[in-house]
Amino acid sequence: MIDSVDVLFIDEAGQMSLADAAAASPCARNIVLLADPQQLDQSLQGTHPPGAERSVLAHVLDSAQVMPEELGLFLDGSWRLHPSISAYTSEVFYEGKLHSHPGRESLNLDGVAPLSGTGIRFLPVQHTGQTSESLEEAQEVACLVRNLLNANPTYIDASGALHSLDETDVLIITPYNARVKSLSEAFPGFRVGTVDKFQGQEAPISIYSMATSSSDEAPHGMEFLYSLNRLNVATSRAQCLAIVVPAQGC
Repeated sequence: MIDSVDVLFIDEAGQMSLADAAAASPCARNIVLLADPQQLDQSLQGTHPPGAERSVLAHVLDSAQVMPEELGLFLDGSWRLHPSISAYTSEVFYEGKLHSHPGRESLNLDGVAPLSGTGIRFLPVQHTGQTSESLEEAQEVACLVRNLLNANPTYIDASGALHSLDETDVLIITPYNARVKSLSEAFPGFRVGTVDKFQGQEAPISIYSMATSSSDEAPHGMEFLYSLNRLNVATSRAQCLAIVVPAQGC
């Protein structure tokens, strides 16, 4: 297979290891890496030498948030996000270089406060002693969503068309696999899953329930719970409104 193609495209290069990319590279004279460096990293199991946990794209970027001009091309427009979400996303994750494509300003949700309008909302809930499950957060989110759907909400898409909003238009996201079952039971008919499951998907509303009471109680450690990449994926699933539900003071 050596030199069998002119160009090898590696999609989701942020989830392919440097070793795998090096093994594939002799088949092509040119390699193009396609990925978002601020989305989820490659999945790991076991213990690896320092540096082996980084993807091939991470090695190229060397901690840069966006692709440097001398190395490649940064696609700086979002087709999904309302400008009020992309402004936050751009500032926190993309060095202020991301914007929404024209027409995304038409996106809007007509619901019940705080689930109405556009943007990022932080709605902390008081609880203690919780690791990967929080009944308090589930009850708060259930109350919010029930009030919303009882009000016959609507949303406007990027083309300006009006739609009724139902359970399928709300993503319920959690960091932990262990929490998916209880959330699915609490929210029948909704799309419920981990951040990993929803990468690449979208909906008018995303709700990110973090579940853990404090960093000391996070089952996979503080780095997992507070990962900027995971927060970016969770909040950027929303076309209109992203809700983040952490523990009070967390």
